Amino acid sequence: MEEQQRRALRRGRARLVAALRVEPLWDPLEQRGLFTRRMLEELQSAGSRGEQARQLIIDLETRGKQAFPAFLSILRDTGQGDLAEMLIQECESRPVLPQLPDLRPVELELREEKQRKNVTPHEHLSISVQAESERPRIPPVPARGSAVDKRSRDLVYEMKTDPCGHCLILNNVNFSRDSGLSTREGSDIDCEKLERRFKALRFTVLTRRDLKAQEIVLELQKLSRQDHSALDCCIVVILSHGCQTSHIQFPGGIYGTDGKPIPIEKIVNYFNGSNSPSLRGKPKLFFIQACGGEQRDQGFVVDCDSPEEEAPGGSLESDATPFRVPSDNVDEPDAIACLPTPSDILVSYSTFPGFVSWREKSSGSWYVEMLDSVLEQYAHSEDLLGMLVRVAGAVSAKGRYKQMPGCFNFLRKKFFFTCD
Repeated sequence: MEEQQRRALRRGRARLVAALRVEPLWDPLEQRGLFTRRMLEELQSAGSRGEQARQLIIDLETRGKQAFPAFLSILRDTGQGDLAEMLIQECESRPVLPQLPDLRPVELELREEKQRKNVTPHEHLSISVQAESERPRIPPVPARGSAVDKRSRDLVYEMKTDPCGHCLILNNVNFSRDSGLSTREGSDIDCEKLERRFKALRFTVLTRRDLKAQEIVLELQKLSRQDHSALDCCIVVILSHGCQTSHIQFPGGIYGTDGKPIPIEKIVNYFNGSNSPSLRGKPKLFFIQACGGEQRDQGFVVDCDSPEEEAPGGSLESDATPFRVPSDNVDEPDAIACLPTPSDILVSYSTFPGFVSWREKSSGSWYVEMLDSVLEQYAHSEDLLGMLVRVAGAVSAKGRYKQMPGCFNFLRKKFFFTCD
């Protein structure tokens, strides 16, 4: 899709969300090959008509070169030609560049400079020595337990409420026979570890097990629409099978127990400033234990104490599902040149998108095991990003087949947990 077409969709989004009738669009969108039936089912599960319209316009940008003209044709065919004409006008109009004021240099005489002109050399020396002696010194490193309290508010998220916030854990273990997805043995161990850990970090923890895709969406919407005004943070943990999906900001997706995928991007967007106003400016953390594909990586030589026996086999499983490369006749999504980034959001993935994520039946996943251990040891003194580096290092050193956790970070400040 060309940039002016994307710009037209973004400029016209408010009007489209307000007026677009989505119900007549579903069949033509599938018939024209813009969306698959499964994609349309995901869009229809977005919530109200307006929410469905908003997600449709966002997803439309990723559907290739023919998406924009085909969408205009569908709008006309369904009696919504006025919206089509509005988009054409937006597409043809050039972006308005801001007018810069006529700036001219003005010579200013600084107050300090003026004072220096009026003092004797002796006075000048005394002023300089005094200024040097009165310079503020760098404060010492805060003592253990007071790390957050003594740091500037501009650099660290405030975490003063008790509880700090809500933590929702979605744990999918058993999947329907039709889904073709295996039972995730060991996931209950992960769930119990994280439930205990986040309770110890002063969060109110809610656990939901074996939910279908639509049930997951409803739980996420329910949490995002709560009043978080008296809380400082929100956490979502997802333990499930995963897959790759088309995306703009956050890659990957997770499966409901019915085998229907939900993009991570969609999950995160439920908690952005528009959909969850009481969480604006507050950190929203997502921890995803799921695969992004089926590639196995033997990695490269590193110094580690991990035994060779931890290679896949025996009780070791992955949360992978096959990722099929589109055939040549599929119009692949274009790259997005630039998009506004969501603020105050961090998404931590158990593995790099496109690779498997290993899980032991008896002890749980490598990622959750290391995450729990690092939080236990360092949450009282280190910020979240520093701890996630420790998790990545520990996980990447395990086994013959390698796993590399990573994160997409849009936090504006450092994040420190509050420990009891």
